[in-house]
Amino acid sequence: MTWPLEPIGIRDFARGLEDIIVVEEKRSFLESQMKEAMYNWDHATRPSIVGKYDEEENWILPSTSELTPARIARVIAKRLARFFTSDLIESRLKWIADKEKELALPRANFPRAAHYCSGCPHNSSTVVPEGSRALGGIGCHYMVTWMDRKTDTFTQMGGEGATWCGQAPFTSEKHVFQNLGDGTYFHSGSLAIRQAIAAGVNITYKILVNDAVAMTGGQPVDGTLTVPDIARQVSAEGVHTIVVMSDDISKWWRRDLFPSGVEFVDRDQLDAVQKRLSKVEGVSVLIYDQTCAAEKRRRRKRGKMVDPAKRTFINPAVCEGCGDCGVKSNCVSVLPLETEFGRKREIDQSNCNKDFSCVKGFCPSFVTIQGGGLKKRKASSNTLDANTLPMPVISGSLDQPWNILVTGIGGTGVVTIGALIGMAAHLEGKGTSVLDQTGLAQKGGAVTTHVRVANTPADIHAVRIAAGEADLVLGCDMVVVNDYWALSKIRADRTHVVLNTYEAMPGTFTRNTDMQFPSDGIVRAVKTALAGRDPEQIEATDIANILLGDSIGTNTFMLGYAWQKGWVPVQLESLMRAIELNGAAVKMNVAAFNWGRLAAHDPAAVRKAAGEKSKPAAAEFTTMPDTLATSAAFEGFGPLAGNLDEAVSLRAKFLTEYQNEAYARRYVDFVNKVRDAETAKLGSDKLANAVARYAFKLMAYKDEYEVARLYTTGDFEKRIRETFDGDFKVHFNLAPPLLAKKDADGHLVKAEYGPWVFKAFKVMAWARRFRGSWLDVFGRTEERRMERRLIAEYFAHIDEALGKLDASTIDQAVALAEVPEHIRGYGHVKEAHVEKALKRRDELLAAIRGSKQALQQAA
Repeated sequence: MTWPLEPIGIRDFARGLEDIIVVEEKRSFLESQMKEAMYNWDHATRPSIVGKYDEEENWILPSTSELTPARIARVIAKRLARFFTSDLIESRLKWIADKEKELALPRANFPRAAHYCSGCPHNSSTVVPEGSRALGGIGCHYMVTWMDRKTDTFTQMGGEGATWCGQAPFTSEKHVFQNLGDGTYFHSGSLAIRQAIAAGVNITYKILVNDAVAMTGGQPVDGTLTVPDIARQVSAEGVHTIVVMSDDISKWWRRDLFPSGVEFVDRDQLDAVQKRLSKVEGVSVLIYDQTCAAEKRRRRKRGKMVDPAKRTFINPAVCEGCGDCGVKSNCVSVLPLETEFGRKREIDQSNCNKDFSCVKGFCPSFVTIQGGGLKKRKASSNTLDANTLPMPVISGSLDQPWNILVTGIGGTGVVTIGALIGMAAHLEGKGTSVLDQTGLAQKGGAVTTHVRVANTPADIHAVRIAAGEADLVLGCDMVVVNDYWALSKIRADRTHVVLNTYEAMPGTFTRNTDMQFPSDGIVRAVKTALAGRDPEQIEATDIANILLGDSIGTNTFMLGYAWQKGWVPVQLESLMRAIELNGAAVKMNVAAFNWGRLAAHDPAAVRKAAGEKSKPAAAEFTTMPDTLATSAAFEGFGPLAGNLDEAVSLRAKFLTEYQNEAYARRYVDFVNKVRDAETAKLGSDKLANAVARYAFKLMAYKDEYEVARLYTTGDFEKRIRETFDGDFKVHFNLAPPLLAKKDADGHLVKAEYGPWVFKAFKVMAWARRFRGSWLDVFGRTEERRMERRLIAEYFAHIDEALGKLDASTIDQAVALAEVPEHIRGYGHVKEAHVEKALKRRDELLAAIRGSKQALQQAA
């Protein structure tokens, strides 16, 4: 037993020893008891005992974080040094020290933190009003503590709000919110509410009813209480202000099930309700009722819950990349889409759980598809005869265990890869161990699987791979490979590394719209760990999507790649049998494995099968083209422009469709003016490139005419037909200034309009010829005046920068030209972006004009 420690056995164990090292995770139960038991021993026979601290009170095996084999090894080596050392021990210690220096080098700070699932109720429910804060608790909702949502601390089940009871008398803060899951409420959270009532503090408990123990796999809550039950219980405890909120509040039409005085509101009113509750004296309760998104998905697949025939879709041509949809939804199904005209957004239809919070983003690019269904992606018609592939020479004699570290994202099948290798080794009578390190990884976080294969089970003494002892790192997600613990397993003269180059953004992208994926930095870190040797790199996810019709085959593809290289020490027949025994998508997984084999043997052949096309040569356009395509506006979603001339030409075509040829010529002439001046003064084109992109961005502002045109060019309809099947109708989510209602903050509120809007868009697109004339009814609003003013100011300020252009001002001039990058969105969202952008613009202008103070600020 850890406590109490049996005294006679430990006394017999310790007698005759000079030194005892106690290695225990977290707190020192054994160490403290051993010291107490042996304190009065004779000094000559009493051993020294160290654990958390040594004799000099150095913190050697701390209670916090993880005790890694490397850390323990160094402690043991130092203690042994008084009696014994060897060249092997010294070389191992030197390697560990060198590895720590290497891992301390700067590298991409890009963790894959766990995040709420797509459509998770906590994406909405954990928001608090401006000026308020919340306290965390146990459950999935705990992840809010690292999501910039003013939520602090956590506590054990039943302790929710206890910290506030201690703080409240000693602070000027009047009120807090406390998150409390329904499972925790049933377990002991009701006691927490009782103690808060007894303490007389001002607190709102947000009881988050999601109908499942979602954090550990969606099990039902034992003895589940219903929403009416919870309302009656808290009322009986003495809570007088109770609000029930739901994504479908109409389901609680039986008000007689609840105690009197309960208020029922839609979740759209969360902010207003919370502001009101923050003023309530004493304890109030907000019951937020919305089923767990992952559980909804499971039930819909099993036919136990209605799957609404409705989806959302983003028109990328209309999207401004402002990120307001991410702010509103916090949803990982809103992905970045890189285009010639900047970063846009798209919906990951396969991952979307139909919460529709993203539609609330103030942007007309969102449409909802009513009816029909998602068009199933078809696998490539290309076939592969795996019998034509050469058999690899398997590395490793298994004189020592062969160690494979698999890294990836929770929910993508990383654990399955470990299971397949482990089963294959088992079928061959070999020893094997598989250790999955997941934690919150099922919520889109990092997963690592440690696989060890040996001749016999007796050859495996630990299930976790120690520092520097990986023979293969299979990077199904390169972000996780960049983690400290993954890099620490790499030894340059031993380890092979295979990286999937797909750039899967972490959930933090929802809150950082300008986040850039540091693929080059990650590869550099791996290369450093390999002492300058390049890792194997393959675009596995992209290839799997095309050849297999589903990205879920990515990890099996990666396994096939590594096996063909000879880095997985099991036979082909065993792996095929393991895939068969696994029983999930057997045919697809076999195909994925074989395509991975071909990728290792002949990567060009796989890329050819996947239809990779070489980029066309960049066209040369230094002046306005004589003829312009007029059948449809170029939307900027083909290959990215290869050089400045091509970028200008594409944008000139766009502006001709946007307004007319004269408008486009004005743009081309201005870019040429900047290029000529920059070439003459500096022989570069950095400034011209920036002006080409951002003068265009300002000139192509999306007024009502342009939004209508971008919906009616044919590109949008083509994308809809490529994505959806069946009998469906397109509905538009808009906020027309003359028709839309306003919220409490005075902002326009979007509403859904039917397919008739498409006909109206065609008329409005035709009417763009009146833009800027006395017939322009939309051009008189303050927003349109601002947009025209920004164009004129931009041209004037770039002209001013050209006059002062030299080697000392070029960087400021380029930064000035790029300011419009941060002007995004529509309505009040755009106004907020403009305010920040103009502040930056004014700082740069002052710097260019020679203000010493401004130069320091700009730096």
